[in-house]
Amino acid sequence: MGENEFDLVVLGGGTGGYVAAIRASQLGMKVAVVEKDKLGGTCLHRGCIPCKALLRSAEIHHTVRESAEFGVDVSTISINFLQMQERKQKIVDQLHKGVQYLMKKGDIKVFHGEGRIMGASIFSPQTGAVSVTRDDGESEIVVPKNLLIATGSRPRTLAGLEVDGVDVLTSDEALQLQSLPKSMIVVGGGVIGIEWASLLNDLGVDVQIVEFADRILPLEDVDISKEMTKLLKKRKIQVHTGAKVLPETIVKNDETVSIQAEKDGSVMTLEAEKILVSVGRVANVENIGLDNTEVRVEQNVIQINDYYQTAESHIYAIGDVIGGLQLAHVASHEGILAVEHMAGLAPRPMDTTNVPKVTYSRPEIASVGWTEQEAKEKGISVKTGIFPFQAIGKALIYGESDGFVKIVADEKTDDLLGVHMIGPHVSDLIAEGALAKVLDATPWEIAHTIHPHPSLAEIMGEAALAVDGLAIHA
Repeated sequence: MGENEFDLVVLGGGTGGYVAAIRASQLGMKVAVVEKDKLGGTCLHRGCIPCKALLRSAEIHHTVRESAEFGVDVSTISINFLQMQERKQKIVDQLHKGVQYLMKKGDIKVFHGEGRIMGASIFSPQTGAVSVTRDDGESEIVVPKNLLIATGSRPRTLAGLEVDGVDVLTSDEALQLQSLPKSMIVVGGGVIGIEWASLLNDLGVDVQIVEFADRILPLEDVDISKEMTKLLKKRKIQVHTGAKVLPETIVKNDETVSIQAEKDGSVMTLEAEKILVSVGRVANVENIGLDNTEVRVEQNVIQINDYYQTAESHIYAIGDVIGGLQLAHVASHEGILAVEHMAGLAPRPMDTTNVPKVTYSRPEIASVGWTEQEAKEKGISVKTGIFPFQAIGKALIYGESDGFVKIVADEKTDDLLGVHMIGPHVSDLIAEGALAKVLDATPWEIAHTIHPHPSLAEIMGEAALAVDGLAIHA
């Protein structure tokens, strides 16, 4: 095998791509990763990690503001936003170095440049080749036996609402802010929008949320959406649902920007210092050479089978570029399954109902499995159990007792269908629900798992008992 010939070439070094490369290396493959920016991709540099670092700073600020309730008097409180940004960057840089180390440890060759699939050529008549163009304009050819496309996604924008990085931002530009705005209009009440609204509000920014659907977090259980709406409004965050932003009405003034939104047949005008557009993400399928292949793209995402193979059997695709659940942990798992399949193993296809989803707001939201509404739409008779954090001693000790855990089960078979949480540290608590789903557990089995006292985890046992009306502390 020549120097630039590989068993696997991964196009994109984000969370899905580099994890897939490591797994391929473990399986004895000669592996290369082509990355035009930085290893770690969106999640590490412009998404999960930096956003959660800022959310932690915002959480600390909120905690300090409430510290008198804990008997800790703080005379003055101030926000050093630049220090928050510096801390965020230190975390990102440390993790970036970690990914670079893992590439060296796995003897994975990293090509820094923009990769483009060439298709069948003199370099590789059977599987084609990849051209890598570096920043200096020079190119080299990489020849793979297998190719894995993991080019990720970018923030979606609204037609007519130009993102200028000054008045109108996406999460990419918001992460680079050098100072906090006094006010912000957040367009989009999905996961990203709610996280940013929560973060900014905790740092003293006046926030308005505009969501086109009839409720925020429309993919979560209705009870979760209702509770989060109530808690956001309690924090003086304005929430406008069923509202359509009218991009053509934007007016940029000296210190503010205004825009109109249509709701219930009437038009309202919203004004703030900046607008944050958080209306989802778009797969990066352009300019990577797909036109030189038989790979099918429909509705702007690459079409794959259960093992992430495209229409060309040696080309696989994972992560945001294939749509579905656009989550870092999903991309990583998809990458592992794809590599194991190309290696001739027999991985079990991923069941998306077993995937935990989290919104890192205050309070956090987490879920796995079907919502009550989804189960009923499938014709299933359900029974549910809800237990509040207010009845959990550890939540009161933490001073964070808003929210609840809701468990959805099949009334006839007792099978666990879904777990839905809103409250303190549910991003950690959902792991038990995810394991229960994978093991096909019943609420009875969760209820009879002994949970330590006092702990937040006790709420899982109580909610499971509540499914059959047997909660102890209700």
